[in-house]
Amino acid sequence: MRRREVLAGAAGLAVLGGGAAAVNGWNPLESDGDAVETIELETIDAPGSEAGTAAIPERGRVTFVELFATWCTVCEGMMPTLAEVHEGVDDDVQFVSVTSEPVGNTITRDDVASWWGDHDGNWPVALDPDLELTEALDASGVPYAFVLDESNAVTWSGRGEKSADEIASAIDAARGE
Repeated sequence: MRRREVLAGAAGLAVLGGGAAAVNGWNPLESDGDAVETIELETIDAPGSEAGTAAIPERGRVTFVELFATWCTVCEGMMPTLAEVHEGVDDDVQFVSVTSEPVGNTITRDDVASWWGDHDGNWPVALDPDLELTEALDASGVPYAFVLDESNAVTWSGRGEKSADEIASAIDAARGE
């Protein structure tokens, strides 16, 4: 009796998985491992950042992305470290900070831009109000930093305060240096 229930459950899962594959076009043989899908996020007008959109992570380039919040004192303390790392990377690295704060509700784009300028941010800053990138990176909390290689696979991640040397070494490793 119990064996019959297990077999029926397994058959049900197989049918469900096949249906999902047919609907979504998913093919496990085409899986690219741990690659993160590129997500188009709004960028804001702030020092080092232009209003528009950015594809994050950008396939074909090493990407450094830091998730932050303006209310986060550790994030505030990381800004000089990030500025130091940013100054040392070339254009072959996408360097971006992203906030998932509820812009338009408790905070405005101008608030984020003002905080950015007050803390000497000088690289692109983007908004993730729907937590698309946050969920794709399986991030919890801020600050949370990631380095992704050219195929968008996460090669390094760390939550909390990090040193400039640790971040720069992670970027260099993703670049094959």
